[in-house]
Amino acid sequence: MKKILMVCLGNICRSPIAEGVMREKLAQNNIPAVVDSCGFESFHIGDAPDPRAIKVAKENGIDISNLRARLFRRQDFELFDHIFVMDSNNYRDVSRMSSGESDLEKVDYLMNLVYPGKNLPIPDPYSGDMDDFRQTYAMAEQAVDAFIQRIKKSGNS
Repeated sequence: MKKILMVCLGNICRSPIAEGVMREKLAQNNIPAVVDSCGFESFHIGDAPDPRAIKVAKENGIDISNLRARLFRRQDFELFDHIFVMDSNNYRDVSRMSSGESDLEKVDYLMNLVYPGKNLPIPDPYSGDMDDFRQTYAMAEQAVDAFIQRIKKSGNS
């Protein structure tokens, strides 16, 4: 079973959208998985995703309204096989909590699934408008589709 964690800053925009997309598409493809999301900003702990994130997910048939923000924890390295970050700040924050190379091997930029090694960010839509949230959704969907194709090719579901 795949265990996947999505990480952004506040865990109310990018990572809950990515969590919802990953969870939905893995289920559609009958790939058993545990998917979660978290962040590094304590201001939003326990909060639901941003209403704009909920809306854009709902526009695409995904309900993320029940998700609640939490902080990244050191034990997440033990609990998850894949830890996907949205940008270089998230990568730095996760790396600082790692215990070494075995932890870091699990960490990658979500967009590296589409553009390997490019470390392209998914921009934070928080200060933007609905178009920015739709762009976040589109990028997350593109990455998740690439991840699922990789799983299918490897036959490792």
